[in-house]
Amino acid sequence: MLLPFDSLYRHGFARVAVAVPSVRVADPAYNAEQTLVLARQAAAAGAVLTVFPELGLSSYTADDLFQQDALDHGVRAALERIVAESTEIDTVLVVGAPVRAQGRLFNCGIVIRDGRVLGAAPKSYLPSYREFYEKRQFAAAREALADTVTIAGQQVPFGADLLFEAANLDGFTFHLEICEDGWVPLPPSGFAALAGATVLVNLSASNIVVGKADYRRELCASHSARYLAAYLYSAAGNGESTTDMAWDGQALVAENGQILAEGERFADHPQLVTADVDLQRLAADRMRMTSFNDTVHDHQDRLRQFRRISVRLPVPAHAVPLQREFQRFPYVPADPAVRDRRCAEVHHIQVEGLATRLAATGSQRVVIGVSGGLDSTVALIVAVQTMDRLRLPRSNVLAYTMPGFATSSRTLGDAHRLMAALGVTAHEIDIRPSCLQMLRDLGHPAADGVPQYDVTFENVQAGERTSHLFRLANHHNAIVIGTGDLSELALGWCTYGVGDHMSHYSVNASVPKTLIKYLIAWSVRTGELGPEAGVVLSSILATEISPELIPTDGDGDQPGQSSEATVGPYELQDFHLYFLLRFGYLPSRIAYLAYRTWSDRSRGSWPDLLPEQDHHEYDLATIKHWLAVLLRRFIQTSQFKRSALPNAPKVGSGGSLSPRGDWRAPSDAVATAWLDELERNVPDTPER
Repeated sequence: MLLPFDSLYRHGFARVAVAVPSVRVADPAYNAEQTLVLARQAAAAGAVLTVFPELGLSSYTADDLFQQDALDHGVRAALERIVAESTEIDTVLVVGAPVRAQGRLFNCGIVIRDGRVLGAAPKSYLPSYREFYEKRQFAAAREALADTVTIAGQQVPFGADLLFEAANLDGFTFHLEICEDGWVPLPPSGFAALAGATVLVNLSASNIVVGKADYRRELCASHSARYLAAYLYSAAGNGESTTDMAWDGQALVAENGQILAEGERFADHPQLVTADVDLQRLAADRMRMTSFNDTVHDHQDRLRQFRRISVRLPVPAHAVPLQREFQRFPYVPADPAVRDRRCAEVHHIQVEGLATRLAATGSQRVVIGVSGGLDSTVALIVAVQTMDRLRLPRSNVLAYTMPGFATSSRTLGDAHRLMAALGVTAHEIDIRPSCLQMLRDLGHPAADGVPQYDVTFENVQAGERTSHLFRLANHHNAIVIGTGDLSELALGWCTYGVGDHMSHYSVNASVPKTLIKYLIAWSVRTGELGPEAGVVLSSILATEISPELIPTDGDGDQPGQSSEATVGPYELQDFHLYFLLRFGYLPSRIAYLAYRTWSDRSRGSWPDLLPEQDHHEYDLATIKHWLAVLLRRFIQTSQFKRSALPNAPKVGSGGSLSPRGDWRAPSDAVATAWLDELERNVPDTPER
């Protein structure tokens, strides 16, 4: 069954739910009723898995009442009711209950789906310290004498070694552990993750004391990060006995170190918390992290002992829109404080890289071309602050602006003002005479005034600029600083060889265009470069991104050529690139994420430094078009440029395109598989 394009389940996500019902101590009938109410709500919300707290059918605080036959009979009846009514509830239920078996009492998580009990997992580690006395009533999983148990008249798998594998949703395998199991040095979920579990479930009844909620949050996040998994946590809440303890009903969903959703603590009402888990991201990270798989090998004997139970998840046939928000600018944190720290960190990495390279070469000067555009501005700032760090004069930065046939008065003026504001050694070299000479040597019509503005005409200018910079570096015992960024390298938007592709050392090569803009905006906001620099930096931010290589009929005050008209909006292409490079997702999935993120400017958050007039939106057809452009250029036509990149520091986890760093690819690959998948699986308008 092919699900609608706008369904999260078509694209490797799964909606899960964590439920915290109101309970009554030792009242299984009431507790079953509350469980079923929340289960139906979860099913209506499109969640395929719903997790309830530890011992939720009996209550956790029943103490010695657990050993009373009446409570046992009540729990059995409650389980039978839930199993019977599960045939009409489209979610997999995980409930907590005491289970008598083999002459012992076990604290269990029980999996129920469509009238069947799929398995029961007993708690492995029973706390009997401070306020806990579980060994007084319960036996641990290791004490079980058999690997099956009878629940609701069904003989089912029993043990802490159960993995529940979805038969109809790739990458969805879940495992149960109970409360204390997640607090021990080697939790059962860790081995389960190594055995293939991607969704780790913890049914908990953790009481609350000061500071404990923060620790639980950190514990869930760190588990999900260490095990490259989702972690679902449901703690007992309202209604548990407060004879000696209090309960806050904390409900959490974490994924790979990030808290996706959290409920209200100390609520006096039932709660249902849902989140959309990204199964494909987990799979991508596990596949790439070779050390994760080395650990699997080291524990393979234990991992082979896990039993696998197939479960068919109730995946809705209708569209279930993604409720999870993805950042429009994945390379730029949305939170201002985090963004400022990120910008400072990126800047320090760039300065460290250049400072170390200067020390290694024995050079004390750098040569840089300054265009009045974004990339050369950031590179110039890095060069200046590298000199500051090395306690060298800023005049050791030899900056050259080199106007050509299409240079606008605005960018030329901004280049001069910026060089003056930063106190570098500023020069201007008019490259038009040397370009005309080369055009004459080539026999190009433009040498005689014919307006033939082809790639040769453009690259003659780019080549002349770079050639001058290298010879200037020779002349002044300096090194040439490259200015091109990650986005341009991905799109092949650079002139190969003797062009902006080449330098002695490049500082922006793993910094995407969207982050370049925020680095400049951050410099303006901090004011550390002075008010004069701030004014010109603001002007540069407001200028059209352009290579300025083709003359226009305008007055020459503004750039007449638009890079984004050819290669696509950088904000959209950086979004596409992040998921292609970082995770290797299918084009249709990237298009889906872009559609959910960019199709409605009123949905989701925007960075505070971005003016409202720049809050853009793109329909699915536009996203599909520009993604195809990126795929064709990235996969098929521009890898040869990246195979010969100069040295540059890797800046972010989003990737570097250096063949010595993150990315190694053949220069003669074809993009047919990517483009075909995009065309086949992405409509021009999303069907519902």
